[in-house]
Amino acid sequence: MTFGAWPFLAGLPLTKGIEAFAPNLLPKALLDGLLIMTCLPTTINMCIILTSASGGNVASALCNTCISNIAGIFITPALLLQFFGKSIELPFVQLVSKLCNKVLLPVAIGQTLRATPIKDFYTNNSKFFKRLQEMILLGIVWNAFCNAFTRGLGLDLRHGIALLTLLPLMHIASLATLYSVFKWKPFNFSRRDAVAATFCSAQKTLAFGLPLIQTIFEGNPNLAAYCSPIMFMHPLQLIIGSLTVPYFSKFTEEEKDE
Repeated sequence: MTFGAWPFLAGLPLTKGIEAFAPNLLPKALLDGLLIMTCLPTTINMCIILTSASGGNVASALCNTCISNIAGIFITPALLLQFFGKSIELPFVQLVSKLCNKVLLPVAIGQTLRATPIKDFYTNNSKFFKRLQEMILLGIVWNAFCNAFTRGLGLDLRHGIALLTLLPLMHIASLATLYSVFKWKPFNFSRRDAVAATFCSAQKTLAFGLPLIQTIFEGNPNLAAYCSPIMFMHPLQLIIGSLTVPYFSKFTEEEKDE
């Protein structure tokens, strides 16, 4: 769903529709940014937190988000080369190599350290390291926002208002559609699995998405506009997702009562 439905059933039809029927709504660079956003992997922390708060299957959410982010190293560049081939200067192999150095290498080091006595040290100080992890993630996001606002987001007020109207509608529509699909009886998902799948499929990552966009489109004059949609979408996902938690919690609790 993350790499199939989003770009081909949401991103392309939406951007082509706006270009055809409302060409003055958003400039071409921001429309490209919307399409780029739909090609990104899902979030990890946000999906797990929302799934847990809703009584969904946390193990399934963790597995799917990790697979999505690792697969995104290869699938997202391939999708973007398909959509923006002429504006991407780096060849596919070099793109994947740079992304592997930024994403897979730290993961590999972390997994290697788990087989050493360092794992025991981490376990004994898990609360500290969990807080440190949250602070580092927050610092990455904060740094990205500061850089973007310093250089400019590449949009004026009316385009910002248009994005703030369009993005919540996109996210709400994706949650509603995916929820309806995953609870459909032929899929035979439990309610806990349906909630986890909905959150995992509807979210887009900022922490991985920004470095990925900056790596792929390094030096592109429209880079700020390409980053704007995911930067707007990130907090909106959290707000909208939090508002849906009571409904999904009731949905999963009904399964326990049956």
